[in-house]
Amino acid sequence: MPQAIQRIALLGARKIPHLKFVARHPTLTTILATLALLAAISFRAYSDPLPAGFVRLADVDRTIRQDIRYAGLENFLHRKANGYEAPVCILTEQAAKALASVQRALSAKGLTLIVFDCDRPARAVADMGEWTRQGGPPDPQWYPTLERGHLIAKGYVGELSSHSRGSTVDLAIARAGKKSAARPACGAPDTGTLDFGTGFDCFDPTSQMAYRPLGAEAAANRKMLLAAMRAAGFRNYAREWWHFRLADEPSPKQRFDFPVTAN
Repeated sequence: MPQAIQRIALLGARKIPHLKFVARHPTLTTILATLALLAAISFRAYSDPLPAGFVRLADVDRTIRQDIRYAGLENFLHRKANGYEAPVCILTEQAAKALASVQRALSAKGLTLIVFDCDRPARAVADMGEWTRQGGPPDPQWYPTLERGHLIAKGYVGELSSHSRGSTVDLAIARAGKKSAARPACGAPDTGTLDFGTGFDCFDPTSQMAYRPLGAEAAANRKMLLAAMRAAGFRNYAREWWHFRLADEPSPKQRFDFPVTAN
């Protein structure tokens, strides 16, 4: 190995005249070559691609809107969740392609998908669980009828999450080219989606996919979303109209903890 390192330095010295002095001093040569090798390894580690089988949704379909709420402040935590370094949707390739097929079908109707969360690092799941266990009073915007400490027991915050397997997505439908004026009393504000009765992450029985009574428009929009996602192989989590998991997910027992990054 030391000989190989020295050869690297000597090669550099031939190409860069100022390094000839270094090449004549073996100890200095070895030190500098080692530093160069370590820098190259560090650069490769920093620029490594996503884990095998994962893609950024924008690389599969750039037309799907992304509003990744846990990368910002407008979510039930009122802060960024651990592991979200960028507001980017990352999914398994199978899930991303399935979502793109939904987008194509909706585009023909002048509609678009809008995603709120995709792969969720295991560290973010742990962060949400710890935050929930700290307890607190109801939050009128996010969980109006529950105390914070009850969110896990009621199934709204998971101590484990299918999101960490990379094939689960939280999403809604919006009109292409413009935002809806719908402003739900509970859940994420300013999403620009169609009327679904509640907003994303409204932790309340009214968010159940089959909840009734529900306004006719909201009920029709939930039905449309459910049908479109089922046609692409997704299954809904009954407590949350926005939550879908690819039924034939490639990693059904593995959870991932890489950060959500832009590149």
